[in-house]
Amino acid sequence: MSSRQLFVFIGMCLAACQQVPAAEAAPPSGYVHRKISASGYDVTPLSPAEVARLARGLTQAQRDVLLRAGTEPAFCGGLLENKKPGVYISALGGLPLFRSSAKFESGTGWPSFFAPFDPDHVIEKPDNSGGMARVEILDARSGGHLGHVFDDGPRPTGKRYCLNSAALIFVPDGEPLPAQSQPVNAQKAYFAGGCFWGVEDILQRTPGVIEATSGYMGGKTAGPGYHQVSSGDTGHAESVEVEFDADRVSYRHLLEVLFSKIDPTTLNRQGPDEGTQYRSAIFAADAEQKRVAEQFLRQLAKEPRFAGRSIVTTVERAQTFWPAEDYHQDYHEKHGGTCEP
Repeated sequence: MSSRQLFVFIGMCLAACQQVPAAEAAPPSGYVHRKISASGYDVTPLSPAEVARLARGLTQAQRDVLLRAGTEPAFCGGLLENKKPGVYISALGGLPLFRSSAKFESGTGWPSFFAPFDPDHVIEKPDNSGGMARVEILDARSGGHLGHVFDDGPRPTGKRYCLNSAALIFVPDGEPLPAQSQPVNAQKAYFAGGCFWGVEDILQRTPGVIEATSGYMGGKTAGPGYHQVSSGDTGHAESVEVEFDADRVSYRHLLEVLFSKIDPTTLNRQGPDEGTQYRSAIFAADAEQKRVAEQFLRQLAKEPRFAGRSIVTTVERAQTFWPAEDYHQDYHEKHGGTCEP
C-alpha cells in the first residue's frame, strides 16, 4: 500500500473519530483483554485490589504460602495423604489446578502431581532464592505461590509439581465446584454498524466481553480482504465477532450497548462512512439470538428518538466470519483515540 493509499484509507474509516495527537496516543485504560484457558476457564490475571479482597478470607498459613512464597514443613500438609478422587483448586480465587488422577507419592513430604489440570492454569517462573536454582509455580489467575516443579517425576511427563497443601482446596468428586471454579459460559455474537474499528472499540470495553475481533461477514466471497470489501462487490459488511461470557453479560445487553452508539435508521451508512460495507446488521448465531434481536429492534423503533424514521438494521443468519487483517485489530487500543459513530 502506498503512502497516499494509506492516507485515504485512514481518512475514510476515521472521519467520525476523534484522534488524539500522535505524541499523546496511548492505549486507553478501559481495555481488559480476557484470557481463556484451553479448557475454557478465565485465567485473566486478577487486579491487585481483587487479590487483596480475596486474601481477606485466607488463614495465616495460606497467606504465608500464597502471598509470601512460604513453604510449609515437610510431611505436615493436610492434603499429603489425601487419596480421594477429585479436583484441587487454588485457595486464592478457586482456579482448578490439579486432578487427583495426576497425584502420586513422591516421598518428599509434599503433595506431588505429574501434570496440572490445564497448563494454562499454572505459570512457571525461575526462582534463585535461597542459593538454589529452581522453577517456581504460580496460580495463573491470582499470581499466588503454589510451590515448585522439578524434572524428577514419573511418566508420562517426567515432572514433579511439588505443592503446599495450604495453597490448595480439595473438592471431592460428586460435589459441585464453587462458582469461581467453573468454566466460562462462552458464546459468540456478530454485529455490523459502520467502521469496525469503532464497533470493536465499543464492545471490547463492555464488562463480560472476552474478546472482540474485526472482520467481514454477510457476503459471497471467500477470504475477502479490506480492499475487496471496500469496493462493495463482495457484499460483506465490516463486522465484529464478540466472544462473551453469557454468565456475566447478556446478548440483549450487547445490543443495548451497541445501539446506544450507532444509528439504525441510516441505510448503508454510519456518519460519513457510506457504502454497503457500512450497513448495520445483526448476524444471529442461532434461533434464540434471532428472537432477541428482532424483539429488540421492534422495541427500538418505538423510542422517541427514532420517531418518524424507519429502522433499517437487518437481522441475518450468521455466516462464515472472516477476520480482518492484523492492522485492523485493536486499532484504537494500539493508536489511541475514540470512535463514537
